[in-house]
Amino acid sequence: MKIGAVFPQLEIGADPKVVRDWATTVEDAGYSHVLAYDHVLGADPSNRPGWSGYTDKSLFHEVFVLFGYLAAITTELELVTGVLVLPQRQTALVAKQAAEVDVLSSGRLRLGVGIGWNHVEYQALGVPFKQRGALLEEQVDVLRKLWADPVISYKGKYHEIEEAGLNPLPGRQIPIWFGGSADAVLRRTGRIGDGWMPQSAPDEKAREQIATIREAAEAAGRDPQSVGIEARLTLGAVPEQDWRSFADGWRDLGATHLCVNTMNMGLSQPAEHAQILRDVLPRLRG
Repeated sequence: MKIGAVFPQLEIGADPKVVRDWATTVEDAGYSHVLAYDHVLGADPSNRPGWSGYTDKSLFHEVFVLFGYLAAITTELELVTGVLVLPQRQTALVAKQAAEVDVLSSGRLRLGVGIGWNHVEYQALGVPFKQRGALLEEQVDVLRKLWADPVISYKGKYHEIEEAGLNPLPGRQIPIWFGGSADAVLRRTGRIGDGWMPQSAPDEKAREQIATIREAAEAAGRDPQSVGIEARLTLGAVPEQDWRSFADGWRDLGATHLCVNTMNMGLSQPAEHAQILRDVLPRLRG
């Protein structure tokens, strides 16, 4: 099981030196990948009673720009979105940005995608919120076709491309993983996904969800074992004495990846995130 680190963007700030130091520390410590969350806009909760979730005070580095920077200062870390809110973005532009990051990182991008939850963000980006699930599935098809051939034509429900293509091409199919726990997400993952990104404990429900994915993969004529699983260990939400058993639990369920999140631990300095990641990795390895 490969172990990666969640980029602590809510708590790391905007100093490029701090970001660089964190990334090089994580790579030197032996982590296999870095996972970054995605949000474009934060909603001001002042006139939104009951608002829960990220706000305009939540700092989010734009994932593709961030990964372009990390591609230049690291050599081995896989760069993972976890997850990119794909339906609120133009598909051809995502294809271009992802291809560029993959080229500049020598094939180190993995694209985790999901439908998101923030209707304020969708509104501001000019995308209907209710169509996001259906749109996402067609987007995945368009992305893969754009990455595969120099010139394509495509006519779907949401996309129309006439004899156009990307340059440079990534030279491979960039892996697309899905985040989410709804039954539709699980079945979509089995049918067309390269992997699944749960954010839950390695319990009986997770076992059933994995079974759903594998059943859908088999029904689609795919090898169920070819679908990866990336769990997430949020250190601040799991008692320290249970960190290893959490990792082992997902390992026993067949997880191929685990990502360690150090946010919401009450840390006061960005360097503390890197220090904890350096200290915890040996305890999680099998």
